[in-house]
Amino acid sequence: MFDIGFSEIAVIGVVALVVLGPERLPKVARTAGHLFGRLQRYVANVKSDINREMELSELAKMKEEVTSAAKSFEQTINEQTKAVESEARAVEKSATENIAAPAPVAAAPTQAELLAEQEAGLPPANIAHTQPAAPANIAPPLAAATQTFDLGVEPPRRLRS
Repeated sequence: MFDIGFSEIAVIGVVALVVLGPERLPKVARTAGHLFGRLQRYVANVKSDINREMELSELAKMKEEVTSAAKSFEQTINEQTKAVESEARAVEKSATENIAAPAPVAAAPTQAELLAEQEAGLPPANIAHTQPAAPANIAPPLAAATQTFDLGVEPPRRLRS
């Protein structure tokens, strides 16, 4: 803080000893030390208060930025939600106007059901779903009447003795 060396402090001490005398010098030095300590604590408190205020102002700015970003995000979400809802209403309205109730369609048998029927030795229950329909003027090939499934299992091999 101040550029005071040891020699300068010694000169000040000798002058104080001559001016104040040996009886009052310890009391004045003690009082000066207390006042100097108070001054240092006061300066430290002022610095910490200024730092806190600066941090609070930065936090307030950051809070405003986050709040404005959240509001803009919320507005964007609301706009997108309204757009999706209006699109859904339009699709629903066109679906109810243009499409009649569909006729029930028989579900195609699953591969597991077809495999179970083959293992049981039964022909497929609904051949219309397993093969495409042939035009009326073309005779179906012979292979279409007898259908085989390859399960990818090899027959067991015999070991040579």
